Amino acid sequence: MHSNHFTRRSLAIHIAALPVALPLALTAATRGLAASNSNNVAVAITDGLSHASEAIHQELLFNASPQRVYGALTNGKSFDAITRLSDGDALLKAPGAKPTAINAEVGGTFTLFGGYVTGRNLEILPDERLVQAWRAGSWKPGAFSIAAFSFVKEGTKTKLLFDHRGFPDGEGTSLAQGWHSHYWGPLTTFLSQA
Repeated sequence: MHSNHFTRRSLAIHIAALPVALPLALTAATRGLAASNSNNVAVAITDGLSHASEAIHQELLFNASPQRVYGALTNGKSFDAITRLSDGDALLKAPGAKPTAINAEVGGTFTLFGGYVTGRNLEILPDERLVQAWRAGSWKPGAFSIAAFSFVKEGTKTKLLFDHRGFPDGEGTSLAQGWHSHYWGPLTTFLSQA
């Protein structure tokens, strides 16, 4: 007489086989779905998640309060002065250049570096957090990235946590360097002057 009783050993063997058997079964099921599609269109079971996108994370320490750092990045006159301290100054003098303009409200737009950088403020917590839909003029029309600035008080200084994601593939190295040369270096000089 055959028993349906599992021993601990046989149960352990069956459980140990699951990590190997489950992916094989899912692959076979996916092939079966693709094969059974009456329109001969391949059907894939996937979450669509990409792990290949570039992203930038930078942490900086400024010798100024969060209010001063935040204010410098959200005030058109201050940001224009920062731009003039960088090689982005040439963009302000180019034919057809647009003036630096920042509307520091949620939904407000900004125009920087003579119009080469434009975008819209998505989230604003004054002196704490700023999130922008941000784009460079060389990108395809309608392409925007997300730039997020978090301002953390550390004594008399400000730690800036910066994250940039969603930019076109292959732009990461240039953008990472650009944030330093066009934003952080000139911002440090600007803050030391006032």
